[in-house]
Amino acid sequence: MSNLEQVDEKLLSEVSDSLENTFKGAYNIRKNGKGIERKITENINIVTKKDVSGIDIYIQENTNWEFVHIPVIITQSGLKDVVYNDFYVGKNAKVIIIAGCGIHNACNTDAEHNGIHRFFLEEGAYVKYYEKHYGEGEGTGKRILNPVTEVHLKEGATMEMDSIQIKGVDSTQRTTKAVLEANTNFVVTEKIMTHGEQFAKTNFEVELNGENASTHVTSRSVATQQSVQEFQSNVIGNTKCFGHVECDAILKDNGRVIAIPKIIANSVEANLIHEAAIGKIAGEQLIKLMTLGLTEKEAEEQVINGFLK
Repeated sequence: MSNLEQVDEKLLSEVSDSLENTFKGAYNIRKNGKGIERKITENINIVTKKDVSGIDIYIQENTNWEFVHIPVIITQSGLKDVVYNDFYVGKNAKVIIIAGCGIHNACNTDAEHNGIHRFFLEEGAYVKYYEKHYGEGEGTGKRILNPVTEVHLKEGATMEMDSIQIKGVDSTQRTTKAVLEANTNFVVTEKIMTHGEQFAKTNFEVELNGENASTHVTSRSVATQQSVQEFQSNVIGNTKCFGHVECDAILKDNGRVIAIPKIIANSVEANLIHEAAIGKIAGEQLIKLMTLGLTEKEAEEQVINGFLK
C-alpha cells in the first residue's frame, strides 16, 4: 500500500488480519486523524461523513461473507483522535468487519483514540466483528484507547464481537451497548491483558427487548504487576429471553480486578445468568507444566496464553 512508513506497517500487522498489509474486500485506513486510503466493492460502499469526523459503511442486502477492514493507526504524540463510524447492514447480508487501533508513541505527551462505532443490522443480517487494540513506543506519554460500540439488531439478526487488547495500552475505557429485537443473538468475547500501572475498564449494557432474544458476554482478563481492571455488565431481560454473563480473571503480582456483573429480569420468562471467577494461576497447573521441563516463568506464560486464546 502507498503512503505507509515502516512503523505504520508494523501497527497494521498487529491490529488487523492483513497479509503483508493487503486487505481482502473493502477497506478504509485512518492515520493520525485522517483517512489515507480506501477501497469499495460492488456490495460495500464507504462514504465520508460531512458533519463529524468518520465514515458511513453501507452493506447491501444479501451480501455473502465479504470483508470490511477499518484500521486506525496513530504515530503522532499529543493527538486526541475522535471518529464516528456507522455500519448499515442490509437484510440477510453476511459480513466480516475487522477494526482496531494501534498507537506508536515515542514522545512525552499522550496519544489518544476514541472510536465510536454504531451497527444497524436489518432483519436476518449476520456480522462477525473483530476489534484489536495495541500500543508501543519508548516515550513516557500514555497510549489511550476508549472504544464505544453501539449495536441495534432487528428481528433474526446476529452479531458476534471479539475484542482483544493485545498489550501496551496505558488506559482504556470500553463501552458496549446493544438493543435486541425478537429472535436475535449478540455474542461478545473480550480478552484483555494489563501490566505496569495500566488501567482498563469495561462496561457492557444489553437490552433484551424481543422474544427469544439472547446474549452471551464473556470477559477473560489477566492483570499483572500494579495494573487494575474493572468489569461491569448490565443485562436487562424485558420478555422471554436468555442472557449469560461470564467474567474470568487471572491475577499476578499485585494486579487487581473488580467484577460487577448485574442482571435485571423484568419478565417471569427472562432467563438470566451471571458468573465471576477471579484468582491466581493454580499451583497444580504450574507443577504439571514444569514436570515437562518448563521453568516456572515459562509455565506461567503458557497458562496465560492458553487462557487468553
